[in-house]
Amino acid sequence: MDQVFDRQQPVGFIGLGVMGGGMAQCLLRQGWKLQVFARRDEAARPVVDAGAQRAPSPAALARDCRLVFLCLSDDAAVEQVLFGEAGLAQGLAAGSCVVDTSTIAASSARAFAQRLAPRGVTFLDAPISGGQQGAETGTLACMIGGPADAVAALREVMGAFCKAITHVGEVGAGQTVKSCNQVAVAGALLGVADAIALARSQGVDPKVMREVLLGGTARSFVLEKHGQRVIDGDYQPGFRARLMRKDLRIALATARSAGAGLQGAVLAERLVDELCESGRGELDWAALGLLVQEKGQG
Repeated sequence: MDQVFDRQQPVGFIGLGVMGGGMAQCLLRQGWKLQVFARRDEAARPVVDAGAQRAPSPAALARDCRLVFLCLSDDAAVEQVLFGEAGLAQGLAAGSCVVDTSTIAASSARAFAQRLAPRGVTFLDAPISGGQQGAETGTLACMIGGPADAVAALREVMGAFCKAITHVGEVGAGQTVKSCNQVAVAGALLGVADAIALARSQGVDPKVMREVLLGGTARSFVLEKHGQRVIDGDYQPGFRARLMRKDLRIALATARSAGAGLQGAVLAERLVDELCESGRGELDWAALGLLVQEKGQG
């Protein structure tokens, strides 16, 4: 890619949910011209009211935008937007770039890149971390897989919603690192939930226990943020449990395809699945701590 995108060019955005809506608002606040596509009026309305133009289809958006961001729910949704009826692929010109911030399988990211390459279109897998608050405040972390020159061309525009942008390798590497992140934080939350359950079983105030641990080697983001959620019983999303289940299943499938045997992730996925099957999939995934407490009492 031989260009750097500037604010005179319209940027496309598809996927205006909890995360994408916040990211789109960040782009508008930073002065980027934005064109969006959304099937639902209620998803499009806030960003249109803030100054975005609404396109009638992904293909129409692609004809106006050489740079398009996606923030969608899963592999099937990304494939549909790219290659379905009136999909992006029907309108993207050679030299265009699609940046997928969704969390999907690394194998799917590589397949999408391969299908777009003959059209002269660059596809980057750029999953994000930082939750709804990070999307709204522009403080997300992004791990990107794809050509280094394409990543360099995107740094300014992505800086509207990211505080950390790391090029981690070829296409698919971004999704692999995101899976590593989800595996690591899920394991950490299990440890934090067990620590809270242990403190309570011994009559120790878990708030005091947490403060002590934050001053020592057990300190972590998960203990600081999610530990407080578990102690307070605050499970409003956030990042929903059903989405963490999806992410952990992607990680486990990726590991199996490479002959790698994960251990902690297997347990975490089983427990998150149990949480979702109990009708609590829309709660924040920190409700895994609530399930740990319930099982300990049983």
